[in-house]
Amino acid sequence: MESLLPVICLMGPTAAGKTALSVDIAKTFGAEIVSVDSTLIYRGMAIGTAKPTKAEQCGIPHHLLDILDPQQSFSAAEFRTQALLHIKTIQQQGKIPLLTGGTMLYFHALFNGLAELPAADPVIRRRLVDQSER
Repeated sequence: MESLLPVICLMGPTAAGKTALSVDIAKTFGAEIVSVDSTLIYRGMAIGTAKPTKAEQCGIPHHLLDILDPQQSFSAAEFRTQALLHIKTIQQQGKIPLLTGGTMLYFHALFNGLAELPAADPVIRRRLVDQSER
């Protein structure tokens, strides 16, 4: 990451207690939560994902939560771009970003970057989808 300002990371598996702890940390330090979870970005995916409840979210800004419909794709590279924007904005407001989640690829992408690879070829992708449906 480009920033040297403080960032708190809370990572671990689903149902480990990250949400409750992140809410306590955010309230104590005035932090804003940035979700680092590949399932929580999707709307309507509350079951099986341990998505923070409305009560848990109350009064604490949460970022990268419920931003896409399930049929939309979202790569680790897209996550990195979005997360860095949120982190920068939070820090510019004098607050601490609290990165919470269990998608280790997203944490890796955020802190170490990703290999420069070309975007998916839509023609090849369509051909593969057609082939898989036969």
